[in-house]
Amino acid sequence: MSVRPIIRFPDPALRRACLPVEAFDTELRALADDLYDTMRAAPGVGITAAHIGVALRLVVLDLAEIGGRRSYANPEILWFSAETMEHTEGSVSMPGATETVTRPRAVDIRYRDLDGVVHEERLEGFPAICMQHEIDQLDGEFWLQRLSKLKRDRLIRKWEKSGR
Repeated sequence: MSVRPIIRFPDPALRRACLPVEAFDTELRALADDLYDTMRAAPGVGITAAHIGVALRLVVLDLAEIGGRRSYANPEILWFSAETMEHTEGSVSMPGATETVTRPRAVDIRYRDLDGVVHEERLEGFPAICMQHEIDQLDGEFWLQRLSKLKRDRLIRKWEKSGR
């Protein structure tokens, strides 16, 4: 287990779609452990393999609402609620930059655990927001793309001025 370097915005790797996890082995477990350590050091509550330059569909979340640390391989959204909610989002790849994003309040997801077992579950509220944010990243859609052009441009200028 180790803390790995996080790719920073505007690295083009953050705009690439990730490949499905196919091997559910000790290497995948080690990657999930590294992601968890890296996320905690950032600090953050969610991270993808893409954030550390590994183009695999792997998400690690650490939220009390879901019982703490969980790993999701190949997560996909099966259903979105019509009801939405606003939440302040940011990224471990763009520390200190946040903005309000509107997303569906609940989602049904399908994913595999680290043993390759398929699961389906409903996430609501903050966990649903986090999972949508991370799945966007796996699809090569950095969270800024969810903002209006005006908000996105303003946030990027602020980020660049901060010298991060």
